[in-house]
Amino acid sequence: MFGGYRRASDLPQAIPVFPLDGAILLPGGELPLQIFEPRYLNMIDDVMAGDRMIGMIQSRPGGERTRPALAAVGCAGRITSYAETADGRYLITLTGICRFRAGDELPVRTPYRQLRVAFAPFEADLSEEDAPVAIDRPRFAHALKRYLNLRELDIDWETAHDAPIGSLVTSLAMGLPFPPPEKQALLEAADLEARFNALTALLEIDAQQDSDDAPPQLQ
Repeated sequence: MFGGYRRASDLPQAIPVFPLDGAILLPGGELPLQIFEPRYLNMIDDVMAGDRMIGMIQSRPGGERTRPALAAVGCAGRITSYAETADGRYLITLTGICRFRAGDELPVRTPYRQLRVAFAPFEADLSEEDAPVAIDRPRFAHALKRYLNLRELDIDWETAHDAPIGSLVTSLAMGLPFPPPEKQALLEAADLEARFNALTALLEIDAQQDSDDAPPQLQ
């Protein structure tokens, strides 16, 4: 179980949300954030006095520029690290607990947004044990190396090789610079095996697109 929560019913029915495109949180993952907008500083103050839980969620087309429509699925995280800088910013780390299906927005007076949420569709997220998955690790490693090489990025390959597949997929899905729709697809993948396969496909597709767009090399 993550954060001491065993069942979806243990989690709150309404949570404050932090809309941020291009950033997803997954169960068991850790997301460092730098908070500086006044409304979100207010949010952190409020949740630190309670259960320390925030919902990370991306936007979708629609709504107003300052109040965009929100994606159907997000992930709740608990603040597990907190520090305040001399200039008033908050440096926090959110640890992912469970994904949620976004419901109605609450008519609140707080400057930040709050949603009714349903955790029940994703109750399996609360288990820390990964079910056995059928994976093609050599194909995945080849796709990842090509993707990183084309972007001149690097990772600690020794750590990646030894990491449990669940931790590795979570870290890469959260950390690699995929566009928001691709991030959302990784977030909404049904289980670890589906997320592994989606991540492998995205690595291959993106690497192939970059390779096709690359200018010819002089011989």
